[in-house]
Amino acid sequence: MLCSPSRFVRSCLAAAVVGSVLVGCGAATEPASKQNAAAGPKTDVTVEPIKATRELTDATGVKISLKDEPTRIVCLFALCDDILTELGIVPTATNSALLAHPDFLGAEKAKEVDVIPGGFIAPEVEAILSHKPDLVIGLKDTHGKLAPALKGATTFWPMQPETWQDSVGYLRDAAALTGRTAEGEKAEKTFRTKLAEAERARSDKTALVIYGSDENFGVATPETDVAASLFPKLADYPWKSRGVEGSYSLEEILAADVDVIFSETISFGETDGKLSEKLAKNPLWGKIPAVKNGDVHEVNAEVWAKGRGTRSLGIVLDEATAALR
Repeated sequence: MLCSPSRFVRSCLAAAVVGSVLVGCGAATEPASKQNAAAGPKTDVTVEPIKATRELTDATGVKISLKDEPTRIVCLFALCDDILTELGIVPTATNSALLAHPDFLGAEKAKEVDVIPGGFIAPEVEAILSHKPDLVIGLKDTHGKLAPALKGATTFWPMQPETWQDSVGYLRDAAALTGRTAEGEKAEKTFRTKLAEAERARSDKTALVIYGSDENFGVATPETDVAASLFPKLADYPWKSRGVEGSYSLEEILAADVDVIFSETISFGETDGKLSEKLAKNPLWGKIPAVKNGDVHEVNAEVWAKGRGTRSLGIVLDEATAALR
């Protein structure tokens, strides 16, 4: 059974949470449509000027106020690392592995950034505060519970990205708060230009992005997944969110005649094999056109599932458009 992601599952990407949500999902009642998902208006490459500020209210209504330009920033999820990299800032500490990617800091330089113990779901407050951060950036659904413990010692900024537009908005806000306005404008322009180019070369192939570690895996949908929110502009992407209890059956995936599959193997400890290799044990999997034609692409989950920022999404665009040609 292929289960559609809930917001929390895609945010946490953790074994306990995924297991509790994905295993035992009910059968879907709404068939997957072969029709194109609405691609929306054409991408505007215009970038509005960013004005530096110490106070702002982000798109979700969160108010941020800083006395000085932040120089010590702790990242509790990968979008923060992505944004800071785009702005030319190295985080003081992180709990993401994204920085080790060669298009970010690279493996060697990433080792110089301290790692917050406790993992993604439960980063240790004492460890965070030991770095004397001016600003701590986390995922609202997961790290919002830390806010009371951080109050008075630092400023906590909870983010909740669901679409690429959200990620661009957070990039702009971070650029304003750090005074890196030129860098923010450049990063946004680069991303918008790349997305517009990919949109003009839109494929008529049917694509699918899946994630997980075994047969109980999810379908990434544009409503709940930042990378998937790009796909209606790139190809036929008929997958829509069905909520926590909804799911896509393997039979529906087969009926959709999927041409290209992108597979995110998300392990919760030591990896024990690629998701696509595990699914190969199911006889229905081998009947999907993408599988028969060798068009299943294992992608880097740190970038595709967790990165969510303009640099990560630029990599997604490069890899997706190459595979969809």
